[in-house]
Amino acid sequence: MKDPRLLLVVSTLGRIESLERLLESVAGQLATGDRLVIVAQRRLDDVAARASYWRARSSGDIRVVTSPLGASLGRNTGVWEGADDIDDALVMFPNDTTTFPAGSVIAIRRALASSTAGAVHVKTPSGARFDLPPVGTPLDNRNVWSVIEMGLVIRLPVFRDLRGFDESIGTGAATPWQAGEVTDLLMRLRARRPDIDTAFGWVHDAEAEVGGIDETAGLTRAESRRKLRAYGRGVGYVYRCHPFPAWQRWAFVLAGLAIGVRRANDYRITDGWTAFAGRWEGVRGRVRRGAADSRAVSR
Repeated sequence: MKDPRLLLVVSTLGRIESLERLLESVAGQLATGDRLVIVAQRRLDDVAARASYWRARSSGDIRVVTSPLGASLGRNTGVWEGADDIDDALVMFPNDTTTFPAGSVIAIRRALASSTAGAVHVKTPSGARFDLPPVGTPLDNRNVWSVIEMGLVIRLPVFRDLRGFDESIGTGAATPWQAGEVTDLLMRLRARRPDIDTAFGWVHDAEAEVGGIDETAGLTRAESRRKLRAYGRGVGYVYRCHPFPAWQRWAFVLAGLAIGVRRANDYRITDGWTAFAGRWEGVRGRVRRGAADSRAVSR
């Protein structure tokens, strides 16, 4: 079987230093036919300059497009405008803070060459962002939450058939629902292609993983609390919009109270009320009157 092309779509607010680390890590790993599309939502000229530098040092194609703000909008734009001439590829959506360890591109390509969709580990300084289920585990209502943007791998025609990410969900969207776009995408995929549950590829190859940053890295206390509430709203809203069991929705809301215990590296005990409030608002589909706007501050 011929190795599939790889399409990487990165939506960035123009954080040049972190984008440079991403480009340095991946440019030399791209093969002929691969493409990296950078969607610059700010600092277009600076992003284009760095892309030009690394394009000359890569066997793959590196392109830059632009879009208004919103991570889901940016990722969709990267596919619609930056890859409209590609028929098939494995698509990934790294953040501009993501890095690709040496050998990871070929390992990911090898692991998911014949898959419709799958997930790889995202490793941060604190460890894996989520533990993936064992190989062969069916995708279901619980482990679907183990897949995050940077770890998702999906076939390009399938992504197009789903019409991409819901642009009203995710970081920077013009709504309070600031997270959950990958789960929403996968739940729509499960509804359209029930066979995906048994065909989903959980990748445990230690070489086939990407690097990331901790959820609260670089944020002040106020910013991390704001992000926590905004993300809780988004995830709660996805629970509301899809056929998850009622017990699972409300267990998620109540579990917010314990986030300072379960994730002590990122949050404090008192942050449990912030998580609870955001999750409650998302599951109900309404933001408490008088609550501050809670768009996430970083992605």
